[in-house]
Amino acid sequence: MIDMFDTETAGPVGPTGWMDTASCAGHSDLFFAPFAERPEARVRREASARLICVACESLSRCREYARTNRELGYWGGESESERADAGFPPTTPIIGRKRVAEDRARNAMARTA
Repeated sequence: MIDMFDTETAGPVGPTGWMDTASCAGHSDLFFAPFAERPEARVRREASARLICVACESLSRCREYARTNRELGYWGGESESERADAGFPPTTPIIGRKRVAEDRARNAMARTA
């Protein structure tokens, strides 16, 4: 029997107790894309998310969870594209189109900076 107050209860695959103390708690708008997000906005949003992740004590557990569960969104300091490049693509057919759009937006923003 699972204790309902156990902070390390299992999610789809793996423990989730680390989510309660993760630095991203309450900032889901930075970690998950809004409907019809433009590539340039995605690059800016994920840059803000990355700043939160780098100082988080749950970074490695979050990354492992996202990779194992093929999550969508920004998890463990990685975008969906970065997880796909590491061999853990999300279970969605649009990842290739999003990656091309992200690369174009990132390159365009770099040229203007």
